[in-house]
Amino acid sequence: MDIKDAIVERFLQLCNEKGWKINELANISGVTPSTAYSMIDESRRDISIRTIKKFCDGLEITLEEFFSTEVFNSLEQEIK
Repeated sequence: MDIKDAIVERFLQLCNEKGWKINELANISGVTPSTAYSMIDESRRDISIRTIKKFCDGLEITLEEFFSTEVFNSLEQEIK
């Protein structure tokens, strides 16, 4: 799993916990649904730190809370 896959997995997990669809998260976060769907589309995975921050704000969590999970801790090193 790479970092973009991990980010998408984490957002989908958080949405599932709240009973939200990804477009609901987008609307709550002030992000267009098309931006959210371009993030989860495997062929695009268009993700920016600004969008991550907005989604975290919509979820009322900090960036630290978002990234402090095993999915990120277990990622392989990018530089080899």
